[in-house]
Amino acid sequence: MRTLSQVLSETTRAFPQRDAIIDQGCKISYQELNERVNQLARGLIELGVRKGEKVGLWMPNVPKWVIAYFAIARIGAVVVPMNTRYKSHEVHYILENSEATTLFMADTFVGIDYRKMIGEVRENLPGLKHIIVSGEKGSDMHTFDEVVALGTSHLDDGKIDKREAICDPRDNVFILYTSGTTGNPKGAMLSHHNIAENARQVTQVLHTSEEDTFLLAVPFFHCFGCVMGIMGAITWGASLVPMSVFKAKEALKLIEEEEVSILYGVPTMFVLELEEYRKEKDDGSQYDVSSLRTGIMAGAPGPAEVMRGTMEELGCNVSIAYGLTEASPVITMTRFDDSLERRVETVGKTLPGIEVKITDDDRWSLPPGEMGELTCRGYNVMLGYYKMPGKTAEVIDEEGWLYSGDLATVDEEGYVKIVGRKKDMLITGGFNVYPAEIEEYLFTHPKVQNVSVVGVPDEVMGEVAIAHIIPREGMTIDPQEIVDYCMEKIANFKVPRYVEIVDEFPMTQSGKIQKFRLREVAKEVLEAGRLQKLKPAKK
Repeated sequence: MRTLSQVLSETTRAFPQRDAIIDQGCKISYQELNERVNQLARGLIELGVRKGEKVGLWMPNVPKWVIAYFAIARIGAVVVPMNTRYKSHEVHYILENSEATTLFMADTFVGIDYRKMIGEVRENLPGLKHIIVSGEKGSDMHTFDEVVALGTSHLDDGKIDKREAICDPRDNVFILYTSGTTGNPKGAMLSHHNIAENARQVTQVLHTSEEDTFLLAVPFFHCFGCVMGIMGAITWGASLVPMSVFKAKEALKLIEEEEVSILYGVPTMFVLELEEYRKEKDDGSQYDVSSLRTGIMAGAPGPAEVMRGTMEELGCNVSIAYGLTEASPVITMTRFDDSLERRVETVGKTLPGIEVKITDDDRWSLPPGEMGELTCRGYNVMLGYYKMPGKTAEVIDEEGWLYSGDLATVDEEGYVKIVGRKKDMLITGGFNVYPAEIEEYLFTHPKVQNVSVVGVPDEVMGEVAIAHIIPREGMTIDPQEIVDYCMEKIANFKVPRYVEIVDEFPMTQSGKIQKFRLREVAKEVLEAGRLQKLKPAKK
């Protein structure tokens, strides 16, 4: 078992001159990164940040995020990553609930004034002693560079050594707040070992080495970015290229310019990259993506058509990963030697040291092939929800099994197929309908770029499906043709009775579609009588 700091130190000794971070033409070697981490760590010690104290990290994907990440961990404090799109109410909740004593933050980002927001809530956060700003500071704040300078003027490394000596790999080092669709977010406590081992195993599946370069547009505040991304790259001495705001065209340019070999993203990102790549190809110009070797598609179900396009057109031999924040996060992955069918229809098999079983509503194990809730146990299970023992007990039983809330099946060979979220399931005329199944089929429609299906109330059937669809660029879709297309291949009760053509979906900053928002909007539109109920055309 290793702490996060030990991982960085070991990689620095092995590859001191290898580029750790490449950002807008600026390159930071592992030696330089480790030195900057030490300087900031000493600065935090001089400010009085103690072992176990919570430190908020509220910045976009920039090198300073990585430096702060390891500096906080190195002195035994606890990182609290914060969503860059939070508003003041959410900022107050996270900082108060986590009992943060220190906050790293940007001054502004994408037009959001962080200093103004923190000013609105600071007087109600008596425990928040220090605010460290990247950029222009406000009153009673430190700049990032000032804290680094404070650490540079105190070169006694003995203080850091003493801190590291009392850090245990089993200590809580992260509190990652789950976004949740109801109630306030819950803070999942992850240990050094949870993160370091999961990151190592995930990137080992990808055959990662010091020769690789990662493009990370997935947000650092999410476990996809900070565990699978940052820690995954640093484990092997690979380089990471951060993107603060995802844009498909810029992503493809970075792949070409920096010879990116490992590409991470949620399905929506891959959809947009494929669209951009195809558009440029049709125009006679083409991005050079020949450096791409592999990557991970995760965060939401990966449609088969998108998976195939990524592999065949971008040449990216991508793996599907499945997990959740509470599992540090990855539970299963597809492997390079899996058949194409396995890789587009399942989320692979479990990582070493993790057990999986499928359970019914009474938490009894089900045999292979039967659908139920996916449950896992192993080194990756979180320590619990911060200050929420009752909520922890709801999802982790006395034997250490973590209940995911996801519906799945496992076949005789151990391959897992995710059917959907338990809460996303709708019941139509007494039949269970899983949106992921309908979405998977609609992705095969030649005019569909992206799709999200939710349930809405129906007087006769109880619930029916509504499909929200983003058309491919230049395409026009008649809602009736979607219904007729579904009727050709899927059961009548699964066919959407409403189709909404949209330009975009409500998204979380981590790239997940906010289905609860789609349900709310759909219900309002239906109640207002602005959407027509559709029937399949008679043959």
